[in-house]
This record gives sequence, structure tokens and C-alpha cells, in this order.
Amino acid sequence: QVQLTESGGGLVQAGGSLRLTCTVRGRTFWSDSMGWFRQAPGKEREFAAAVRWNGTTTHYADSVKGRFTISKDNAKKLVYLQMDSLKPEDTGAYYCASGPGIRNLQFSSRGYSYWGQGTQVTVSS
Repeated sequence: QVQLTESGGGLVQAGGSLRLTCTVRGRTFWSDSMGWFRQAPGKEREFAAAVRWNGTTTHYADSVKGRFTISKDNAKKLVYLQMDSLKPEDTGAYYCASGPGIRNLQFSSRGYSYWGQGTQVTVSS
């Protein structure tokens, strides 16, 4: 089983920064994709960023592109989401996810099998 744990959420003012960390435990595969998703209150969960363990290509939702950066430490099995220039619209629960890395499913929640419990990010105006 794969266990994912997010940390680093909190309250920040608009324009500020936060760095989220996903700690990965258990068996994973080098072809797996790691993704970050977020869910605002009353809204559907949406894709934010993704990267594969065996690659360097990163993917971002248009809403976060240029402000968020996904990175990883393969040796430590950690995945980060650096969030800069935060906006109130970024407020929500942020989830780390692991999936098989199928290319055309990498940007959808349906492409991920394991999920963390989430960490709350609140951006005040």
C-alpha cells in the first residue's frame, strides 16, 4: 500500500508563498506520476500540477502556471509544491496523489489511485 501525507498548509496573505510537502511511503514505481490537486469549498477537485518520478517534465493547470512549481526528491520520496504569488482564489484543500502515470490521465483525478488526506491552504485578501 502507498501512504501519502501532505504538510505545509496554512494561512497566508495574498501575494505570499507556501511550500507544500508530500511524503510518500510504501511501494511505488518509477513510471508513476505524482500530482497535486486542490478543492475549494463547494467545488469539484481540480488538477494543479504533476510530475513523474522517472522524468523531469512538469505539468500545470493554467490557473497556477507561472506561480506554482512542482518538484521532487526521488531519493527521499518527497514531492513539493512551491506556491508563490498566492491569490484568495487559491484557497482550498490541497491533496497529493499517486497514479500509474498514463499520459492522457495524468491531469485528471481519475488517473490517480492513492490520495493523501489533504492540507488546508487559506489565502486572505
